[in-house]
Amino acid sequence: MRARPLRVVTPYPLPPALFVETLLDLGGRLPAADRVTVGMPGMIRHGVVVATPHYVTRSGPRSKVDPDLVAEWSGYDARGALAAAFGVPALVLNDAEVHGAGVVAGTGCELVLTLGTGLGSALFDGGVLAPHLELSHAPVRWGTTYDTYVGEPERRRLGDAFWSRRIRQVVDGLRPVFRWDRLYLGGGNSRLIRPEQLARMGDDVVVVPNTAGIVGGVRAWDLVGDRYDPTP
Repeated sequence: MRARPLRVVTPYPLPPALFVETLLDLGGRLPAADRVTVGMPGMIRHGVVVATPHYVTRSGPRSKVDPDLVAEWSGYDARGALAAAFGVPALVLNDAEVHGAGVVAGTGCELVLTLGTGLGSALFDGGVLAPHLELSHAPVRWGTTYDTYVGEPERRRLGDAFWSRRIRQVVDGLRPVFRWDRLYLGGGNSRLIRPEQLARMGDDVVVVPNTAGIVGGVRAWDLVGDRYDPTP
């Protein structure tokens, strides 16, 4: 670590120009760097935004979607814009992928689930990042998505004990889908999972610190594989 982490409130509404401006301001308060890694919510392919669920809303997650913002973000070359703004090579990934890059061992099939506002996910095979899947938008039951089923609003409504039981049910349901060698539970809410529920998930499920995203920002450059050339 060369500096203490900085935290700012995400401004809304958030068009791409303000997104870049906010990151430039943060970067200007940190030591000089030779490259930039950015993790953001949504489907990102080769640094281009396919869809981002929160940044297209008027006042943040679960608020009204602004059609103009949807148009601005759809197909937005975030990697190119950030590389040009910072003047250094940039890597732009889904935020769960950056988080996962900081914790995976690099052997076997490793799934990362991040628990926070919603549910983030990233899959690694032999330490190489697989194409991103927006698992959070898949229905889990009664027409409810994973994002809604285990996100922060539900944790607050249910309390940690019942919410932790839901997390275990999600893990049990995903196990036959991925057949992982190791599952990592990260994100800001992972530390709130009750020990008794974590113990029932099995020895191949571990909780990792939310600070892993900082390490992941460095390691991600070695894990993206040949499918992604981060050099502008």
